[in-house]
Amino acid sequence: MRILVTGAAGFIGSHLAGRLAMQGHCVSGLDCFTPYYSPALKLVNVRELEAQGVAVRQIDLAVDDLSEAIANCDVVYHLAAQPGISPTSTFESYLRDNVIATHRLVDALSRVRIPPVLINIATSSVYGADAEGDENAEPRPTSHYGVTKLTAEQLALAAWRSREVPTCSFRLYSVYGPRERPDKLFPTLIRSILFDEPFPLFEGSEAHVRSYTYVDDIVSGLVLALSHLEECIGEVFNLGNDGCITTRRAIDIVEATLGKRARIERRPSRPGDQTKTRANIGKARRVLGYEPGTPPTQGLAQTVAWGINHPDLLRLPTAVAV
Repeated sequence: MRILVTGAAGFIGSHLAGRLAMQGHCVSGLDCFTPYYSPALKLVNVRELEAQGVAVRQIDLAVDDLSEAIANCDVVYHLAAQPGISPTSTFESYLRDNVIATHRLVDALSRVRIPPVLINIATSSVYGADAEGDENAEPRPTSHYGVTKLTAEQLALAAWRSREVPTCSFRLYSVYGPRERPDKLFPTLIRSILFDEPFPLFEGSEAHVRSYTYVDDIVSGLVLALSHLEECIGEVFNLGNDGCITTRRAIDIVEATLGKRARIERRPSRPGDQTKTRANIGKARRVLGYEPGTPPTQGLAQTVAWGINHPDLLRLPTAVAV
């Protein structure tokens, strides 16, 4: 298939584009290279993708002409977004990069004579503080990120309801692994231990429960959609690990893997953070045959190994105001 991946230079996007290329698909990528975190990490991802035959073009979905980029595609995976719930990120940045960018992408796809299938990538944050229900649970987002990602998802699905663009959406749960954003929990923890720096931890977050999901398992689920496109169109799927652990347990695993305790530095609790997520993946199992297979001990060991082997990338600047 001819497949376009937006956000291809990012964490999940680069893993997905690489897997698709390995499977023999004709893959291209788009990325805006926003400075939310150091673009240097994205450039490393791009070089790896180029070695696999995947070209990544710098395009801003919110303002640039998209007609050439989307021409002749069979499928578009839409991962480009303003991520996270950093207090330094403005609402305008979420609105621009999640809502306006998605609207312009959907509008451009609707003008293609035979529109490709749009596979939208959403988030468990649409459910709010407690994300344990199935896809029919009421969305109750508690952050600008969750609100705008829910809006983007509905913009995409509305294009299917109006029969303009065949669309489905996947809500991802707490994805981690090699090449993750430097501001996220595990890169920060690994960096802090390796370089003997204080580890900033939000008050109360140790008790949070998460469906931590290894990136390879997420990519496997997204790729399964290609062989079940007819069943996916118009549908929403949760995608994650249906086992969950506390953040404290996850920290313990990383500390045990590295053989050293972190020096925790307490920070005030973070507004809008989720307190409990448990991926209800019955629908993905039934329709796609999805089965995550990486336990946290294994996935975190691989994440730690990547960090040890790439200390320069761990030390890249983290989130900045946008």
